Amino acid sequence: MKHFILIILLICPLLISSQELNCQVTVVTDAKLEVTSVEQEIFKQLEQTIFEMMNNTQWTKDVFAVEERINCVLQLQIKSIPSPGSYAGSIQIQSTRPAFNSSYNTTLFNFLDNDLAFAFSRNSILIYAPNQFRDNLTSILAFYAYFIIGMDYDSFSLKGGSKYFNEAQQIVLLAQSSNAPGWKSKESGKRNRFWLVDNILHQLFEPLRECIYQYHRNGIDMLFEDKDKGRKAIYKSIDLLTSVVRSRPNSINTQNFVQAKSNELKNLSVDAENQEKIKMVNLLKKIDPSNSSKYQEILN
Repeated sequence: MKHFILIILLICPLLISSQELNCQVTVVTDAKLEVTSVEQEIFKQLEQTIFEMMNNTQWTKDVFAVEERINCVLQLQIKSIPSPGSYAGSIQIQSTRPAFNSSYNTTLFNFLDNDLAFAFSRNSILIYAPNQFRDNLTSILAFYAYFIIGMDYDSFSLKGGSKYFNEAQQIVLLAQSSNAPGWKSKESGKRNRFWLVDNILHQLFEPLRECIYQYHRNGIDMLFEDKDKGRKAIYKSIDLLTSVVRSRPNSINTQNFVQAKSNELKNLSVDAENQEKIKMVNLLKKIDPSNSSKYQEILN
């Protein structure tokens, strides 16, 4: 009996993980960029190093079972090499969330960050330390780790991700002294990391936080049980964004959310009544007018 208990204790750590992310990482180079064989080796090592940091760092104090880890994808595109060991480009971040009682996964966050600039050399190690700025790449990765976790928690409980958005904002504040791009409010376009987390924590964006929760808990999680009820809840949740659009038109967060959901909404509307489709399209056009033609496809 003692041996049996010992075996269970040895197996249990394999069933439970303190790590939160199941992150797939790829590093690609721009087709026009000439890359040496040495640099190709460095990029392979970079890919593995980022993978290890994202998946092996304990980002929260919560315990995650292996199957509960948050699925996400990072793709770094290297567009230029300003100097040996210095790289610039973009990073695409995507995370998904499973629907209740279903094998379906909904896109929760999908964002292209064009302010990627970092230094990396052979055998470098990326280690995140709270309340410290070590290097720009580590800070960028930690920022998105916490933002992904914040979005996931927000989708399961109302404003449940606040703690992790605050962690992301602290990373922004510490990184501003580096003068690297993407961390400051005065940068053009208001489409960087500063505004991404500043908006999500601002009182004016509380309807967006409620939308994220209602969309997933009352909408996506209800589809398997009652598709019509779930679809109506999704429309009601998106309607919450109209108040945000009135006060902050074209904000990065509202646009990013509805654009991430556009294909999903089109698929959900396939068997909806025509009047219901028209209501959804008109609402999406009001929230994100720059992509009206994309939302019009829902009616086709």
